[in-house]
Amino acid sequence: MRFAVWAPHAERVDLAIRGRNLPMRRGEGGWFSVEDGDAAPGDRYGFRLDGAEPLPDPRSPSQPDGVHGLSEVVDHAAFAWTDQGWHGAPLSAAVIYELHTGTFTPEGSFDAVIPRLGALVDLGVTAIELMPVAEFPGARGWGYDGVDLYAPHHAYGGPAGLKRLVDAAHARGLAVILDVVYNHLGPDGNHLARFGPYFTEKYRTPWGAALNYDDAGSDEVRRFAIDNALMWLRDHHVDGLRLDAVHAILDGSAVHLLEQLAVEVEALQAELGRTLWVIAESDLNDPRLVRAREASGYGLDAQWSDDFHHALHAALTGERNGYYADFGPLSDVARALANVFVNDGRYSRFRRRRHGRPATGLPGDRFLGYLQNHDQVGNRAMGERSAALMSPGRLRIGAALVLAAPFVPLLFQGEEWAASSPFQYFTDHRDPALGRAVTEGRRREFAAFGWSAEEVPDPQDPSTFSRSRLDWSERDRPPHRDMLEWHRRLIALRREQAALSDARLERVSARADDAAGWLLLRRGPLSVLCNVSDGAVRVELGAAVPRQVLLASHEGVEVGGDGIALPPQSVVIVEDLPGATG
Repeated sequence: MRFAVWAPHAERVDLAIRGRNLPMRRGEGGWFSVEDGDAAPGDRYGFRLDGAEPLPDPRSPSQPDGVHGLSEVVDHAAFAWTDQGWHGAPLSAAVIYELHTGTFTPEGSFDAVIPRLGALVDLGVTAIELMPVAEFPGARGWGYDGVDLYAPHHAYGGPAGLKRLVDAAHARGLAVILDVVYNHLGPDGNHLARFGPYFTEKYRTPWGAALNYDDAGSDEVRRFAIDNALMWLRDHHVDGLRLDAVHAILDGSAVHLLEQLAVEVEALQAELGRTLWVIAESDLNDPRLVRAREASGYGLDAQWSDDFHHALHAALTGERNGYYADFGPLSDVARALANVFVNDGRYSRFRRRRHGRPATGLPGDRFLGYLQNHDQVGNRAMGERSAALMSPGRLRIGAALVLAAPFVPLLFQGEEWAASSPFQYFTDHRDPALGRAVTEGRRREFAAFGWSAEEVPDPQDPSTFSRSRLDWSERDRPPHRDMLEWHRRLIALRREQAALSDARLERVSARADDAAGWLLLRRGPLSVLCNVSDGAVRVELGAAVPRQVLLASHEGVEVGGDGIALPPQSVVIVEDLPGATG
């Protein structure tokens, strides 16, 4: 077996394996390599740089003893896949379900997710999105402080566990998206700088030095990130990647890392004969991320649409702090539904400058829409879900707008039954100083919002993690059972009605009356009418044509003449009958 490592900072590198040190031969570009004919899957190994202690492989496929242990030899070809008939699915038809492996089930493992896949299929989900699983410190965490990007987390079940989950998902017709982080690495167990110029002081990120994507020595760092992406798609059969915070991937190259990644994923897609997705998270409101490269874009498949979330959340909860200062009226929700971005070049009060640009000419399925996700729940001081912040009526309105919007819908674990458990920020740093720093930093962060230190959950406290686990027994009890059925019916309606899967934004219209508290979304022959107010309202639809109610959140909806009367905090979806105009 051949072992290789890029270590241009070292004069000498030895492979440490089975109690032996094998000198490695220096090749071109700072690469060292050696053949070991006795190496076998399961062997632990590391690299000694200039005689120092052995370090994990920067491209370690497995870290069974955590970030400070040795790497493990893995034979990816040895796994017995059964998904040969799986060829992927179009993103435009997806209903995505974001989950955190550690809190999705009591066991907190890849294997424990598998028995729950049937519940997601029954709900109508077509793809699961796993929060980051690359090896991170300790046994519990969100995964955004990973340091061994090629190794699925040992506490979740390692590479074999992830493969079993992906194989099982494909058997049930579910695609799998993996959240990956290429804008920073965590500090605990991060040895990359000892190997080579993986980081640069040319830029700074909120997490420290930036990954080196355009400075001296950056060619191999770019390959490190792109090869990692291709590895998940090829060796673990993952169907798509969600790229965390791409606005913090700092690259001034003529060909941005994201564009290079999109090109190479498309090439792998052709090679595998399987549909692959690349989805970005960005707060730039820049449509170039998802524009075709022929139109001077990067050619990514889609991006998260935070403006839609912020507008919807602010309208339904009344919150105006932080970045919600830019949002509030229902007319902002209407603007997002029809145009994607609310801040499309207009002045942002939160940023105190103009922000964004219009998403002109792009279809809605280039964007993901959601009421909740891990960020918008977990980055609150107490990790409250929408169910804790708004009435059941407004929660149903939010769900209806997410699932009737022209975007690809995304749900966050437990959202479908209005789970009572919070999703809080939790860590398991074994370095006491780092653990204290995380705890104190979290408390300082929320002190500005009036929270006392005692009120903010300690990320290092195991109970913070335990509180965030889903309670699956809730699904069978009211009122959770009713909310679950509401989501099922909405997803089924989205699948049945062609107008709801039509991504052409030129066919979408939306308007709102901020004073009266209603919003009207038109999708072809369908009308989605929402009343967020505490009183009954009547919404005029124009011509008096025959209409039928397809779905209503409450009794008491009156359809007649040229309008519809809605009870307080309700939503109804109606269809103009064939032959009707209006």
